[in-house]
Amino acid sequence: MTLKILSLSNGHGEDAIAVRILRELQHQPHPPELAALPLVGLGQAYRQLDNVPIIGPVKSLPSGGFIYMDQHQLWRDLQAGLFPLIIQQYQTIRQWVKQGGIILAVGDIIPLFLAWLSGGNYAFIGTAKSDYYLRDEQGKLPLTGMWRWYQYSDSIYFPWERWLMKNSHCLGVFPRDTITTQTLQKYGIPAIDLGNPMMDNLEPNIYNYTIDQLQIETQRSLFMTLLPGSRSPEVNRNWDIILQGVDAIIQSSIRSTENPIPSYQNLVFLAAIAPSLDLQPFCQSLTLHQWQETPDLRLPNLNFPWGHGELTFLKEKAILILTNQAFNDSLALGNIAIAMAGTATEQFVGLGKPAIAIPGNGPQFTPTFANNQQRLLGRSLTVVQNPTEIPEMLRSLLLNSEQLKLIAENGKRRLGQPGASRRIAQYLS
Repeated sequence: MTLKILSLSNGHGEDAIAVRILRELQHQPHPPELAALPLVGLGQAYRQLDNVPIIGPVKSLPSGGFIYMDQHQLWRDLQAGLFPLIIQQYQTIRQWVKQGGIILAVGDIIPLFLAWLSGGNYAFIGTAKSDYYLRDEQGKLPLTGMWRWYQYSDSIYFPWERWLMKNSHCLGVFPRDTITTQTLQKYGIPAIDLGNPMMDNLEPNIYNYTIDQLQIETQRSLFMTLLPGSRSPEVNRNWDIILQGVDAIIQSSIRSTENPIPSYQNLVFLAAIAPSLDLQPFCQSLTLHQWQETPDLRLPNLNFPWGHGELTFLKEKAILILTNQAFNDSLALGNIAIAMAGTATEQFVGLGKPAIAIPGNGPQFTPTFANNQQRLLGRSLTVVQNPTEIPEMLRSLLLNSEQLKLIAENGKRRLGQPGASRRIAQYLS
């Protein structure tokens, strides 16, 4: 009898993680029958896969899945048909289980609860929660604000969430990091530490270049990766804030003799835009900030652009490369990121690199989100309140080689080694 797996996920990042695991399941010796049901949005990420139908109703809601960050969004979602949508999706899940299928819940308590409610067997990939929000390897973090709820708990997961994970129908739980796994295991939950799938499939194309070429260019150039997020129209507001930070860097005395730092011949900004977004609004903002498009601009050793429709801009001595097709390259080359994103920031940090975040107006990247992300990522992420603070923070990071070493170790420890998707798929098979 063929194994049947239905993937439930509730968000764009969760969809992408589920896709990585489903793709690995397709490569198993006896691949299961697969289907997907994105609970939030239209599930565009699933359309990358062959023979994985989206079953049941899907709908794009105003909140984009960020109800818990802004309670006003809940009312807008309800007006847009959230409640009937959930009922129809639950009926689809029940039908799948009646046909002998199991559920792979990816995200938070919503897909986990629906998987339990189905009455069938399920596995859970917990992407949203980590014990790093509460403590690190040195001990507990200050529990202020919303985190005061956890002052008497050693687990980021609430008792009712742990009950769902400990249920006899739960076949396995895959937390996002080691310390969260260890805590859940103490509660008798079948938690397995197989790594974080978000660090998979990040191999860059720049490895087509020789090591010598890369070393020469990275010695000549300081690469800064710009991560404005992926949700419109918020991403456009974030982009304007990031460009203010970029302008501050260009205009600062970053290479002056008064504040000596490693000397770079080129200052290169790599703007990694989500593939689903049109580059034109980003170009318009660059024009307003006095950037000049320069189609034939190239760096001597890396022969930019990469040939994926990148756009190159010049301002004074700085270069900006705008791309929505070379995300992995932008992460791999970047020395430091200016970030107003969720998953992309974590992936950059997971490569062992520092990021500087600026809170925005949301609905996702709010001051609360930025501060919580800093708890999650520790020393690898610095939050500044104003773009004008970025040059000084950048200078401080570049001058502190010991801090950069600790940041590299911290990021790789918190996000884990690549290969989690394959390991989870093998376990499920």
